[in-house]
Amino acid sequence: MLIIWGLRIVYRTIGQGVFFCRRCGGDRDYRLRSGRRFITIFFIPLIPLTKTGAHVQCLSCKTRYVTEVLDQPTAAQMQDQLPAGMRALAAVMLNAGDPESGPARRRALDAVREAGQRGFDESALEEDLAKPGAALTPDITALGSQLQVHAREWYLAEAIRIGLADGPLSPAERNAAEYIAATLGMTQAQAIGVTALTEQAAGQP
Repeated sequence: MLIIWGLRIVYRTIGQGVFFCRRCGGDRDYRLRSGRRFITIFFIPLIPLTKTGAHVQCLSCKTRYVTEVLDQPTAAQMQDQLPAGMRALAAVMLNAGDPESGPARRRALDAVREAGQRGFDESALEEDLAKPGAALTPDITALGSQLQVHAREWYLAEAIRIGLADGPLSPAERNAAEYIAATLGMTQAQAIGVTALTEQAAGQP
């Protein structure tokens, strides 16, 4: 009797979700698959051998990716990070100055709304101001990881304008600007330069 044997990789789905597919250029459903080699007899996998590792497969275009692609945020997550990051920046700067300042609060509300959260109001601002600084850091870090250099500078300038809304920057507000810059992934020199340019534009010495 002739026995036909061979090797075959058998895949099974171990997870699923939504990711950003570079080939499709947008958010797509994916399945996370793990493979194992089998010895086959009459094309039937019978004897398991080594694992081949996992991969991510887009369910739309069928492109396969290494699993690290799941570490990248989806387009929807990136869109959410813009107002979330701006909220954190505003809270840090307001707490460094006078969090009860009317002009500064109005500037903060406008900045968050312009970043995409149209319904941001005084009660939401109060919630952010009550958070410890460490709770705000992840949103600032996430924001910075999605931005190019010029965009980081723009967001830092927005935070500085909140501090300038009720007068010159205090030493604490300058420290806050440097902290924000570092958390966004900027250098101290960049922070000093953006601060100086923003002050000049606002007519501050």
